[in-house]
Amino acid sequence: MNKPNNDFRCGYVALIGRPNVGKSTLLNRLLGQKLSITSRKPQTTRQHLLGIKTTDNEQIVYVDTPGIHEDARRAINRYMNRAAISALESVHVIVFLIEAMRWTSEDEAVLKRLIQADAPVILAINKVDKITEKNKLLPFLQEISAKMDFAHIIPVSAKRDTNLTELEQQVRELLEVSEPYFAEDQITDRSQRYLASEIVREKLMRHLGQELPYDLTVEIEQFKEEKGRYHINALIWVERPNQKPIVIGEKGGLLKMVGEQARKDMEKLFDRKVYLELWVKVKEGWADDERALQSLGYKDEL
Repeated sequence: MNKPNNDFRCGYVALIGRPNVGKSTLLNRLLGQKLSITSRKPQTTRQHLLGIKTTDNEQIVYVDTPGIHEDARRAINRYMNRAAISALESVHVIVFLIEAMRWTSEDEAVLKRLIQADAPVILAINKVDKITEKNKLLPFLQEISAKMDFAHIIPVSAKRDTNLTELEQQVRELLEVSEPYFAEDQITDRSQRYLASEIVREKLMRHLGQELPYDLTVEIEQFKEEKGRYHINALIWVERPNQKPIVIGEKGGLLKMVGEQARKDMEKLFDRKVYLELWVKVKEGWADDERALQSLGYKDEL
């Protein structure tokens, strides 16, 4: 990368909020490409993911985090809370994402963490495109602004790309002058194996019922390149034997559909042909077993 200008800024920016508030959608919009998986189900994001955006003037390293939630019954839920909270200790700016016209006990729990944080906090109020009575937004903004001394309060729509340029401008102003941390063409810290596993899990999250997606995870057993093509074998782990036929579907239909959609997304992200094979296996109780979680890649990182 060329030597940065005298006002080149760089830093880590955490995207924090309760589950299903739009953090991953926001990250993808800010990056201008799909990197973090999304679904309508809460707690889709399970681990940290860095999304790196480099321009001539700044390098913003966004940290997409799992949603912080109150009901952390299982080891996987406690892991996700730790992953999100630990991000607050090592970033330069925090973007606190909430939903317009909605304040929950989980938002309040996140706020209590943020009040103790050292980094400045920008409040981004998402989904303003869904507000039908616009005159109610200002009273809502006033009510929330009284809860904490926010660096900025910005109504946004991650889905409609509303006010995201302003959000980035305010983030930049809060970053210090610094040389870039990463190469100009690097967009994430995650390996292609990790991204492949997440793409498969996204398709499963979108096609399965309400509960089953939380009982499964995806592990890449093989990822190799042959003749300019990636050959990927992915294991889908479920918690109970009766879940296996549900994931496979009638005559293998659901698994085939998930595989086709995942392959297309991988080819777009990796910019090459992909041969993908999916297998479903049972690992009973993996989501509430600390050792099993670590073996599947759920390790405390920050």
